[in-house]
Amino acid sequence: MQQTLLPHCLEDYVGERPVRVVEVFIDELDLAALGFSGMTPAATGRPAYHLDAAEDLLYGYLNRLQSSRRLEREAQRNIELMW
Repeated sequence: MQQTLLPHCLEDYVGERPVRVVEVFIDELDLAALGFSGMTPAATGRPAYHLDAAEDLLYGYLNRLQSSRRLEREAQRNIELMW
């Protein structure tokens, strides 16, 4: 019968936030058609472009975090970026 004080997962924290719109927007983009050359893995095993980096950058620009160092610091404490 013990109740918890905090939600069980990050999904419960985020709710209806702009970060969800950013995720849907990036997922719908065809990055290969936009000219990103690293979308398909090479025969040597090079990994494809990771979409999480694009989501983080777009979220950073929307929230005036152009510096990669500031974006990294924010990712350590901002629940939306952790999600």
